[in-house]
Amino acid sequence: MHPSPEPTPAPPLRPRLEETAPGVHAYIQPDGGWCLGNAGVLIGDDTVALVDTAATARRARALRAAVATRTPLPVSTVVLTHHHGDHHFGTSVAAPGAAVVAHENTREEMARRGLALRDVWPGTDWGDIRLALPTLTFRDRAVLRVGDLTAELLHIGTAHTTGDIVVWLPEQRILFAGDVLMPGCTPFVLMGSVDGTLRAIERLRALAPAVVVGGHGPVAGPEVLDTTRDYLLLVRTAARRGLAAGLSPLETALGTDLAEHTGLRDPERLVANLHRAYAEESGAPAGTEIRSAPVFAEMAHYNGGAPITCHA
Repeated sequence: MHPSPEPTPAPPLRPRLEETAPGVHAYIQPDGGWCLGNAGVLIGDDTVALVDTAATARRARALRAAVATRTPLPVSTVVLTHHHGDHHFGTSVAAPGAAVVAHENTREEMARRGLALRDVWPGTDWGDIRLALPTLTFRDRAVLRVGDLTAELLHIGTAHTTGDIVVWLPEQRILFAGDVLMPGCTPFVLMGSVDGTLRAIERLRALAPAVVVGGHGPVAGPEVLDTTRDYLLLVRTAARRGLAAGLSPLETALGTDLAEHTGLRDPERLVANLHRAYAEESGAPAGTEIRSAPVFAEMAHYNGGAPITCHA
């Protein structure tokens, strides 16, 4: 008998543009793992706007090329949902010269952190990326008009980070949620708040979105609100149990049954989310900084020693 041949590995999934309404597109980077963030593309008669960009120069060029398949117009505005580099490092490549809009906290964090994310994953081919700081910031709400499209930019409090905004198209009922909602992926609130995200979810639910484009993962419907809420309630319950038992966040994570959330991408984020939940249950204000390097090491331990990999 001859040995069975090794199975042929599946080809890498390619980014794709999905039209969710006339002039409104989701740019999806499968399968939504670490550093594979989504973007939004709003196309008007005489202007184009992006919601976030990409992590690397190569992926930003791919985003720019995808936009060019739908319109010859250059991108004039980029809206950033938060400060994490996988959502904005590629801005100067994808949309050179564009106005950059974000929450005031996002600009502050971008200026403070610079391109430091590269040091977390030094083996990643980041390419020629340059920090493009927001040129326009706001505190609570702003309105962006792209041709006939009206987009409301809403700060929803401290959730995934301290500066999260969502982009809401009320006429189309389309929500670009940034990393507050990540369909099919494990939530990540290490730099934000468990309780704050739960409050944000109820605020977003009140909008009654029909389509949700998360910061990672596939285009979804409003069911992602329930999935994210239920996961975070599990995290909060586990944190209270772990604290009462005198366990560390890692020990609690290793003993927690994720139940119906087992299939979510990047389950090691449970460790990070428990660190945030422990801090909040112990009285720390939302968004209080927690050193990420030790937490990433614990997430790798949760994964059986496998390092946390940037897929960009």
